[in-house]
Amino acid sequence: MSFELLKTLCETAGAPGYEQEFAALIYRELQPIADEMFTDTMGNVYAVKRGSSPSPRTIMIAAHMDEIAFLVRGIDPNGFVSIYPLGGFTAAHLVAQRVLIHGTEKIGGVFGTKAAMAEYSPGKVTDMFIDTGLDAATVKEKIRIGDVVTMVGPLQEMGNFYTGKTLDDRVGIYAMIEAFKRMTHNTDTIVAVATVQEEVGMRGAKGAAFRIEPDMGIALDITVAGDAPGSDSAMFGVKMGEGVAIKLVDQAAISHRGLVNFFRNLAEKHSIKYQWELLPAGGTDAGAMQIVKRGGIPVITLSIPNRYTHTVVESCHKQDIEATIALLTHFMESSHEFIP
Repeated sequence: MSFELLKTLCETAGAPGYEQEFAALIYRELQPIADEMFTDTMGNVYAVKRGSSPSPRTIMIAAHMDEIAFLVRGIDPNGFVSIYPLGGFTAAHLVAQRVLIHGTEKIGGVFGTKAAMAEYSPGKVTDMFIDTGLDAATVKEKIRIGDVVTMVGPLQEMGNFYTGKTLDDRVGIYAMIEAFKRMTHNTDTIVAVATVQEEVGMRGAKGAAFRIEPDMGIALDITVAGDAPGSDSAMFGVKMGEGVAIKLVDQAAISHRGLVNFFRNLAEKHSIKYQWELLPAGGTDAGAMQIVKRGGIPVITLSIPNRYTHTVVESCHKQDIEATIALLTHFMESSHEFIP
């Protein structure tokens, strides 16, 4: 695995609807080996590897580029910045955290608190403010309504983990890139899609799936690990270091039973560590891909266990990432054996 590539992916900005800078990384990594690459109107990036079959099926692999972020909503007379959330941060996770405002130049700031040296309850995200340390006139000169705000949190190695911001879902993007590079042959046509706007409703995957009309879809994303102190292990049964999580169900899709069995058999055949996932809340791009044809298509999600989801210290186990890459690679090379 390449820590430097994953670090670059995690630290490159890509708010929902503003993924252009990040999309350039996908081109850099996959254009040398893809048969074709293109971008659609929404900003989804497609890398195509044509199948060797005379009549190949089309398989869509989807991982989302966007990160939870904000837009500048207002600037008060003293120069403090208010925000509009793009996705689901919890206010308590933002207190005293650093941010980057993408204005006429990149400007650092912090989420301030309303009371010093006292217990503080932040309330709603929309009640919070950013302090840039600049006077009001300079703030209004360099920052405009609608400018993007992203969190700051460098990716680091921590024991067996990688930890930092945006592993949701840059680690899925990383797994997709690495599997695409490792794939030595494919009978079906593989279309790896880096999707946009997943954090605000899986919008990019819907547009992408309607464009290419795949015969099946595989989503790559993180899932909540329930093995830290205070976690609800009955609701979130996935554990760190226990392998790739093969999703059975979430709130957006029920995985196709045939695909579930096919992935399980592949994992056991190649001695890849895996576990089962039943997610009680949330969903992935699989839900968007499932309904793009009359009658639907078979879909499934491969999930990478994640602690501290939707914070700047999201954490994934190195072995779980590798297991996901290995299983996806074997699937892309043997997908022609799957019969719905």
